[in-house]
Amino acid sequence: MKNKHRPQTNVLTALFLLAWVILLAAPAWSQTSFYEGKNLLLVSGTDAGGAGDLRTRAVIPVLKKYIPGHPNIVVQYMPGAGGRKAANHMYKSVRPDGLTMGAMITGMVQGTIFGETDVLYDLDKFIYLGSHARYAPYAFVTRKAAGFNSRETLLAARGVRIGAPSVGHSLYTIARLFAYMMDVKEPRLVTGYTPREIDLALENNEIDARVSILDSLVNRNAHWLDKDLVHVHATMDIPKGFKHPDRRLAKFPEIESFARSNQERGLIQLFRGARDTGQPFVLPPGTPAEHVKILRDAMRRALADPQYIRAYEKLTSEPAMTLTAEEFEAQLRELPREAETIDLFKRLSGPAPLPARPSR
Repeated sequence: MKNKHRPQTNVLTALFLLAWVILLAAPAWSQTSFYEGKNLLLVSGTDAGGAGDLRTRAVIPVLKKYIPGHPNIVVQYMPGAGGRKAANHMYKSVRPDGLTMGAMITGMVQGTIFGETDVLYDLDKFIYLGSHARYAPYAFVTRKAAGFNSRETLLAARGVRIGAPSVGHSLYTIARLFAYMMDVKEPRLVTGYTPREIDLALENNEIDARVSILDSLVNRNAHWLDKDLVHVHATMDIPKGFKHPDRRLAKFPEIESFARSNQERGLIQLFRGARDTGQPFVLPPGTPAEHVKILRDAMRRALADPQYIRAYEKLTSEPAMTLTAEEFEAQLRELPREAETIDLFKRLSGPAPLPARPSR
């Protein structure tokens, strides 16, 4: 006898399987549907067209590829206050709806640690997606034609003119850090330049010295080394222990070799560590967990993608060195927070004469 209920059973089975497929597909569908056809606003703490902007531009097309729904990513530039203007905006003014993220710069981290009065955000409450642009080794160089062709001639002089953008700028602070650690007498910081204008000022005898990113020294200003126009007095490895591949730079002392105390080593660790956090990507506090997961996963995949690595290295001439969200948060926790070290660093960042250094 034929089973009269079999067609009905088959229909019920098919409906059950269809419901199961829909249930399994629902999370992916909801992720795609949320971002599909929308704009994702990226608030950048840099100027348009600068080095920081180029680094961010290398990420954008790859990140879009990994966000379900492939939203259009629109950049809003918000430079100012060493990155703190954009950070304040992300923390205080942005709706935590998953449609606005920030591309911050290292000044965001330094501003909190150093207790800057214009900081309106809590560094530990941002939601981090990952970070890049960690690679930033520096060198302190002098123009040989000015008579500074050795460490001895540098230490014998007073009032060496060092070029920098502005008081508190990272290039200003690290120039003063080098001068302090190397016992340069009464250095005079000449401010008001853009980084590229500092190069011209050095060549035109407006200044005697500058701190330079090593890649700028061996690429943009290769003639300085090729024609023996400058003397390199010391370098700073960022990240620590990562040496520049140009062998001409291997013979110069690393700044930590000048340290005389644990406090001075902590001072160097503070600058190096803050800079080594790179340029983080953030979401405002309160962003829904499902959007955080989508964007964090997309950023993790984007920063590991060969397409991003090739674009980054082509645009910046720097190795692509990144941090996952978890690695970034771990580095934040490891930064020195001792009051004495921070106070000394703030004095180096300000306009007052360099503090007296303890004797050997």
